[in-house]
Amino acid sequence: EVDWFSLASILFLLTFAPLIVYYFIMSCDQYQCSLIDPLIDLLTGNKYLSDIWNKTPMLTYRAAGIYTLWVTFQVFLYVFIPDFCHKFLPGYVGGVQKGAVTPAGVVNKYEINGLQAWIITHVLWFANAYYFHWFSPTIIFDNWIPLLWCANILGYAVSTFAMIKSYFFPTNAKDCKFTGNFFYDYMMGIEFNPRIGKWFDFKLFFNGRPGIVAWTLINLSYAAKQQELYNQVTNSMILVNVLQGIYVLDFFWNEAWYLKTIDICHDHFGWYLGWGDCVWLPYLYTLQGLYLVYHPVQLCTANAIGILMLGLIGYYIFRMTNHQKDLFRRTNGNCKIWGKKPEYIECSYMSVDGTKYYSKLMTSGFWGWARHFNYTGDLMGSLAYCLTCGFEHILPYFYIVYMTILLIHRCIRDEHRCFSKYGKDWKRYTAAVPYRLIPGIF
Repeated sequence: EVDWFSLASILFLLTFAPLIVYYFIMSCDQYQCSLIDPLIDLLTGNKYLSDIWNKTPMLTYRAAGIYTLWVTFQVFLYVFIPDFCHKFLPGYVGGVQKGAVTPAGVVNKYEINGLQAWIITHVLWFANAYYFHWFSPTIIFDNWIPLLWCANILGYAVSTFAMIKSYFFPTNAKDCKFTGNFFYDYMMGIEFNPRIGKWFDFKLFFNGRPGIVAWTLINLSYAAKQQELYNQVTNSMILVNVLQGIYVLDFFWNEAWYLKTIDICHDHFGWYLGWGDCVWLPYLYTLQGLYLVYHPVQLCTANAIGILMLGLIGYYIFRMTNHQKDLFRRTNGNCKIWGKKPEYIECSYMSVDGTKYYSKLMTSGFWGWARHFNYTGDLMGSLAYCLTCGFEHILPYFYIVYMTILLIHRCIRDEHRCFSKYGKDWKRYTAAVPYRLIPGIF
């Protein structure tokens, strides 16, 4: 059942999320990244909405061609080139991997080849920039708003197709969830794992490709534009490229692990993931680089080092916290965390068919500090991205505000699910680890 608050939230997002993306990108294009000046112009009557809209670049054949070629190329890399990186990169898990058990009891198989797709794409990008010169490295920035319309078309098209598919030809009818509320079903999705053929999985493709592969290319295009405009690339732009590049590479290096996360294991595929991955992620996760094109910031050495350290420490916490949980699960607790045997709470739960199962929830290592300490590291990295831009405008800080709301919401969702699953055992766990994100505070 869909409660009124959930429905109101969904209607708000469906209505305003596309407008928010447009407003941010438009403010950089027409107002030098000021979020306040457009409102002042409108409220004082200096400009009308039509004036702003008329100055907005429209969809072009060039942008449509670029975007079509981009998505087609990523589909080709995803579906037709089996992973070979796992054959020569020690420690990397790629190739055919199994996902988690779906509600219907299905275990899907995935071709994990995201790292390979990222490498091939970036090798071609740099080959073009330094040798072939087929197109300018600033091509993404130069077509940024026309490409926004392309991304919206794909986001809405794939979300609508996924909904129609769930009614008429679902991949697995038992893994469909119908609430009876059109808006909720459209946004949150009906099918759990919509697929075409054996390997094209909508959820994995749109979560990881094309948006996240493009993330680092977008930042590189911003850096190229800075070089074109100012004859230099600032250290702040380099920091954004390095820190966000580490995050993207980490995602693809651990793509097999990603199959066990909340996005794949619990979320159905709808507008939230389809449109979000096509539009929200590439356009709002890259605001720092976009801002630095309009407002180049050259940080003093001390500030640059401090921001770099904050980002690297945040990444270390994020990665090591996830590593500790993964090691604990793989060995069923027969391992060492920080040099000693991990502590845990034994939990039990009952499945739908009445079978009793047991789980272990770790209470030592980083997981003894807070129940979601991996999110804490993620937020530290997010803050580092924003700090590269200085403090003249609030636009670059949207990312840390958004990530804080998103991850706290995920904490609540995850803990509600765990309480429903474990009951009194979950209360024992929260008593042993009382803080969610920040030890001693929250």
